Amino acid sequence: MTGQSKNRRELDRMDRSILRILQQEGRISFTELGERVNLSTTPCTERVRRLERDGVILGYHARLNPQLLRANLLVFVEISLDYKSGDTFDDFRRAVLKLPHVLECHLVSGDFDYLVKARISEMASYRKLLGDILLKLPHVRESKSYIVMEEVKESLALPVPE
Repeated sequence: MTGQSKNRRELDRMDRSILRILQQEGRISFTELGERVNLSTTPCTERVRRLERDGVILGYHARLNPQLLRANLLVFVEISLDYKSGDTFDDFRRAVLKLPHVLECHLVSGDFDYLVKARISEMASYRKLLGDILLKLPHVRESKSYIVMEEVKESLALPVPE
């Protein structure tokens, strides 16, 4: 747990309905949200605040159009490190956290150590990201890249059980 109470109460049907709606419509008013889940505004607001306080709701975000921000090239890069130790992983982690074009970075099991997701403007930017930045991160031994040709599905929404 990351600081939230270990005695967090279970999510009930109403909480789950609220979460489903907020994932799709994060800017919905408490009044309209309450109407959709059959609660008055004050109890609805209290539930949302509790879900935020308990760490179930981590934040609210605007989803931006990558094409309009010159970030239309999506790439995934497998990164292998030269050796495996706590310090090696820490050094890499600290360095990758500073990279604005890196959207996600995951330590994974398998044939490589990290999977990086990045958005850049074009192939020239990709070559710069890979050669001048990613391959120069601490302890990087090799990489393997995948350029996305078509984005079939991209979502931040988590399935909320009924």
